[in-house]
Order: sequence, then C-alpha cells, then structure tokens
Amino acid sequence: MVSTYTNPVYEYRRHPDQEAATPAHHPVIIVGGGPTGLYMALDFARQGIATVVLDNDSTVSFGSRALCFSKRTLEILDRVGCGEPVAEKGVTWQLGKVFFHQQQVYEFNLLPEQGHQRPAFVNIQQYYPEEYLVNTILETPAVSLRWLNTVKQVRRTGERVEVVTETPDGEYRMTCDYVLVADGANSGIRESLGLESQGQIFDDTFLIADIAMQADFPTERWFWFDPPFWPGQSVLLHRQPDGIWRIDFQLGPNADRDEWKQPEKVRPLIEAMLGDVPFEFEWLSVYRFRCRRMDSFIHEDRILFVGDSAHQVSPFGARGANGALQSAENLVWKLARILRGTAPATLLDTYDEERSHGADENILNSTRATDFITPKNRVTRLFRDTVLELAQEYPFARSLINSGRLSVPCTYENASLSTPDDPADGFPAEMRPGSVCKDAPVRVLVPASDKSSREPWLLRHLGERFVALVAVGKGGMTDTLRSQIETLQALDDLDVVVIDNDQVPAGVLALADEQHFMHARLALQPGTTYLFRPDQHVAARWRSLDVTRVQAAMQHALGRPAKEVK
Repeated sequence: MVSTYTNPVYEYRRHPDQEAATPAHHPVIIVGGGPTGLYMALDFARQGIATVVLDNDSTVSFGSRALCFSKRTLEILDRVGCGEPVAEKGVTWQLGKVFFHQQQVYEFNLLPEQGHQRPAFVNIQQYYPEEYLVNTILETPAVSLRWLNTVKQVRRTGERVEVVTETPDGEYRMTCDYVLVADGANSGIRESLGLESQGQIFDDTFLIADIAMQADFPTERWFWFDPPFWPGQSVLLHRQPDGIWRIDFQLGPNADRDEWKQPEKVRPLIEAMLGDVPFEFEWLSVYRFRCRRMDSFIHEDRILFVGDSAHQVSPFGARGANGALQSAENLVWKLARILRGTAPATLLDTYDEERSHGADENILNSTRATDFITPKNRVTRLFRDTVLELAQEYPFARSLINSGRLSVPCTYENASLSTPDDPADGFPAEMRPGSVCKDAPVRVLVPASDKSSREPWLLRHLGERFVALVAVGKGGMTDTLRSQIETLQALDDLDVVVIDNDQVPAGVLALADEQHFMHARLALQPGTTYLFRPDQHVAARWRSLDVTRVQAAMQHALGRPAKEVK
C-alpha cells in the first residue's frame, strides 16, 4: 500500500478539569472530532459560546471516506474559515457520465450558473477538511479539543447533563447544559441510551478501492451499469487530489468482506477495468450501508444527536457528510441563542423538525438511487435495463436514470415562518422562505464599520446574525425609509444591508449589484425586503419594507409567536 497522506498525531494532554474536586461545568460538550463536531465547535466560537470537544482518537480519519463536498458545504465551511483550503486542495468537477455495458447513455453537467464563488462539487479526502478544521481550532481559545478522551456515559441530572470520560490517566466527570452527540453512524452513546434508528439495511456489499495512478482520464464522475469488465454489477470512478482515484465496485449480497479487503483479490478486477495502466493501492474498504434515522434527534431535552449519529444514508448522491454539516449549522445558531437567553428552549424543536425533514429527503433520494443501482428482482432489473437502453436515444428516459441524485441544499418547507407569499408578487420559487440564499458577486459601497468585510460575494455578508436585506435603488432615500432602517438597526441580533444605494445611516452595509445577478436571483425591485436567518436561509420576504413584519418574522424564526412582538 502506498501512502500519499501522513496522518497527524495529536498529543493527549491532561486537562485541569481532571483535577477538579467537583465536576467542571461547560455550556456545551461535543462528542466526536469528525467534520460535524469540529465544525460545530468553530461555529459556536463565532457565536461567543465556548465548547469542549471529546474525541477517542488522536488523529483525523483514515482513508478517503466522505469524498464529494458540495457547493453548500463549502459555503458553510467558509463561515469558519475552512472553505478556501478545501476548495483549493479539492478537485473541482462538474460533468458526469453514465454507461450501460460499453455505451455512454447519459451525461449531466453540474456547473452552476455564472456568478457563484464556489463550484458545484469538489472531491477531497475527508482527512483534509478535518485537518483544516483542527488547525483552525488550535488557534481558537474558545474550543477545548481533547484527544484520547472516550465518553463512557452521558446522562441527564436535573437541569444539566453529566458526561463520564475515560482517558489514559483514568476517568473524570464533567457537566454541561447541552451535550451534542456527533460520534458517527455506530454511535456508542446512542446505543448506551437504548435509542434506535429506524430504516433499511441494504444487503448488497460494496468495495472502495483508492488507487494511485497516472491516468489521462478526464476529471468527471463515471458510473457504469453492467460493464463488460464487471458483468452484472455497477462501478463508480472519481478523481481525488494527490493522483488518487476512487473506484467503487458493487460486489453483490454474498461477497466475503474479509476476502475483498485483500489487494491480491482486488488487483485482477481493477486490471480488467483499466487495462494496461500501472497503479498502486492506497486504501481498501468493504461496506454495507444503511438508510435510517432516529425518530427524534433530541433526547431528554438536552442530549442532541447530530450528523451520522442521528441519520445515515448510502453513499450514492454524496448526502452523508453534506447533510451532516447542514444539520450542524441548523443547530448551532439556534442553541447559541438559547444559551444566551434570547430564544426559548422550544426553538430546539425546529432543529428536530427541520433536520428530520432534511434526513427524510436524503434517505428518500438515497433509497431510490440504491433501488435503481441494485435491483432486487427480475422485474425491477428489466425496468432499469430498459430505461438505460432507451436513454441512448430518448431524453425522457434519461430523467429516470438514477446513479445517485447529488446533494443539494435542503429547503425547510415546514419551517415556522411569516405570512405566505402572494403569487402576484412575482418572487422566484427557488428563493422561497425556507430555502438557502443563492450567492452573487457584489461590491461594497459603504462598509458597516472600519472592520467590516469587503468580500465581493453576497454570502460572505450573511450569517452569524439575522440580516434584513433592503433593495433601495439608485435614487434618493426617503426620510420614511431611512427612519425604518434606523429602527431596524436598533433591533437586537439584526444587521441591515442596503442594495444599490450609498445614502445609508451610519453602521449600515451598502452593497452594489453591478452585475445584476442578485436582482435576477432575488427578483429585487425598489422596496423588496428579505429577512435571512443566521444560517443564510430565507425567513421571509416582502415587496415593501415594514418594520413590524420584520420583527414578527424574526420572532417566528426564534420560536416565539408573532403576538409577542412589542
């Protein structure tokens, strides 16, 4: 086996909490040092909340694991300073091709429309984003990252949660207001609490083979159904950084998992696929996958499950890590406000509701892809093969091909939002309440302060707090509008952004939409107002600015009835 990556080894350090006569107390303890747990710690730090992260290992993950990181995930990582290194190291791709036997039957292009900072997808081995997150944490005093700390027990005691941790120096205890469980699909904490996940375990076995090779294959996603080099099965090829390529082989339900982990067993299969192309193995993994989730991601009000510990999907569609980070960003802004006392504890119910919706969406897409890729009987195989044959000539059949519907941002259709849109207002459906804001190039006309970001992208100016975005236009600003904006400025936890007008009150950010992407994507007109949540999702939108409606929509988003608005 070759190795293009050397796992860093992080030092175990005894913490003063281990010396305390009584258990130390922390606002938030995060269990698990994977991408989900590490991201949450950094996002909490941005929100002014200190955290403890406990991981039972002393390094980042082994093997490529999660590979395809979506545009939305890069945008989420941007908020904690890690999107740029992931995008720079990753392999950007946009084109996918599907083959049946030896014939290409379908091609798709994921290149997003012009005017986005981040690409549709990058391929990068999971250990790289984890390392970048750890490096950032090491420079963040608000995060206490503790290696070789294995959580043995979590239990609620009164208004707190007790966490029992085993270390090389023995056991110690801490308490916290909330514990966030991000210890993976085989969550030991979930099992210890007797909590189950409901769903489907698939019988088919798959092999991941990461190989090092110098090949002139294009940087595309290639998927074969029933190829001549592996009859009756499916195969997926992806390029990774460092000259590494991932090949996923379907092995069938009765494959010997131990046998297929041996390089000498796998080599003839890859040689049949690649022909006369030299290669070396880097990593082999054999797996069966599950599409399932917990009934509720909240246990006893203060034990919260996030990411793979709460929900799992098959790898087809790249919905695992991408969905997990969407769950993480959804939870952090809400829990931070609960801890600061600016939102009721019942706001957590919307985390459970919204991310259950997201998990169900991912599981549905993942299950459908798996059923298409691995037909369970003669009839479903006949249907699949007929679709693939027709797709070579008929466009309608191409829409039925499912080699994994790739991850897209979740829209929270059932979110607790303000009054519904009037269809006559002409707002785009893809920017309806509950959806994530689309990015767009901008120019800073007036910074909100000397320290304000001058980033040339819209999304860099959203997040962390609520944002009221008001399209004023290039004419003069009326006294009434100025007064309304000043009233919004005085609201807690709200920033105001004005579009295309530099006659703004002090402390208001003014952006220019010189390329008109923002006007097109948000259907802006003079007076159009959007309210964005701290996770960059649309809370509400109107064709004219009304302070009372903005306040009411904020209260909805914070889990309070609008009638509580003063």
